[in-house]
Amino acid sequence: MPTFPSDLLVGLLDQATTPLGRLVVAFAAVHALPGKEIRTLHTTGLDLSRGTLEVRRGLLRHTLYLEELTHQLAADWTTYRHQRWPASSNPHLLVSQKSAVDPDHPAVSIGTLSGALPRGLTLSGLRQDRILNEASESADPLRLMRLFGITEQTAMRYVTAAHPERTAKLPR
Repeated sequence: MPTFPSDLLVGLLDQATTPLGRLVVAFAAVHALPGKEIRTLHTTGLDLSRGTLEVRRGLLRHTLYLEELTHQLAADWTTYRHQRWPASSNPHLLVSQKSAVDPDHPAVSIGTLSGALPRGLTLSGLRQDRILNEASESADPLRLMRLFGITEQTAMRYVTAAHPERTAKLPR
């Protein structure tokens, strides 16, 4: 899978100071997952032996194929999570100190995810930059739809933004 510009990604990961922060950066900047989906990922959706992560979108499922970096970050996170909260039965992949032991098993808060990011970055900004970067490289809306699980309209907006000269004459 083509990724976010590697020098930029390495810089972002260097700035993320926790295993949670590094994994959240990868989910947003490499796989373009929106914050609400990152929050609700389940441990049962992660299959490290196959290198996949199932993302639930209502009744639909989108399978992410983890490249080496995200795979390693996910493995690091699961090890950290198990060492830090060995008795946690929260089914969500990402947990915080509070949600790991909460008997109601809540998803981690969006504030916790945002707080784990390097200063000045947002989940939506990382996601948008990733999709725009891919649209700049390929200009193929079908590829964007398959890769990120986005709608046709969203894919076309990104292709139009990345290549206004190619889409200026398309009917609207």
